[in-house]
Amino acid sequence: MAAVNMRLPAIRAPLGTSAPQGAEKHLVAPGDTITTDTGYMRGHGTYVEDDKLIASVAGVVERVNKLVCVRALKTRYNGEVGDIVVGRITEVQQKRWKVETNSRLDSVLLLSSINLPGGELRRRSAEDELAMRDYLQEGDLISAEVQSIFSDGAVSLHTRSLKYGKLAQGVLVQVSPSLVKRQKTHFHDLPCGASVILGNNGFIWIYPTPEQKDEEAGGFTTNLEPVALSDREVISRLRNCIVALVTHKMMLFDTSILYCYEASLPHQIKDILKPEVTEEIILEARQRLLDLQG
Repeated sequence: MAAVNMRLPAIRAPLGTSAPQGAEKHLVAPGDTITTDTGYMRGHGTYVEDDKLIASVAGVVERVNKLVCVRALKTRYNGEVGDIVVGRITEVQQKRWKVETNSRLDSVLLLSSINLPGGELRRRSAEDELAMRDYLQEGDLISAEVQSIFSDGAVSLHTRSLKYGKLAQGVLVQVSPSLVKRQKTHFHDLPCGASVILGNNGFIWIYPTPEQKDEEAGGFTTNLEPVALSDREVISRLRNCIVALVTHKMMLFDTSILYCYEASLPHQIKDILKPEVTEEIILEARQRLLDLQG
């Protein structure tokens, strides 16, 4: 019989904000005044009323020179060229695959936008088109880069680099795209023994760090060997740490995930998502991030 964990209701102490006292407001709700300075230009998610710049959505204030906009906290993924995404194949069509990437419309991966096994650079023939399911089929997970945006907002992907391609064994975590911090690289081999792909579309892939990369396969071979228990425990702990960070609306990047992982080590994996344990871990990780910035 499985054990049941029960606890009495308790008043939780509010978590302190990560911004220092007296700093500008970064998180706003609809109707909040962002600034009364008339020198700023109005961007997405804002409107002007009585010489005040006011937020029209709940989100994070972003400033680029004099342009002020609010990035919504909950939104579908809006693709930008160069973004790294993790997606799931939903349909095999003529010379293309449809991919679910957490955006309004399914993304497209063209047969001409992939590396064939062996890394051959040649024109795609009728035989390649007939063998499309040998490369990718419905339900497969892939990592890819946004190549272009269609006029209707749909995203076109490519996997022409050997770091992209079919994903093998690991865990997928779905979060809001607004919580994934944009960085130079979204592929991270963490020192704890696992790797993460932080998709700009909010899909995060956690997997065992490969000992060596197979460069001859063109990114379409999958390693189905059993994963060691120690690797599975690290992946499970990372997954719970990411869920804890998301619960407290903290940005996801390699440092925040690693600090949260290290703060969780005194606790069992299954206890990380208990509210009181989560708060303790997040407070420690947040403090280390603030110390790093200071």
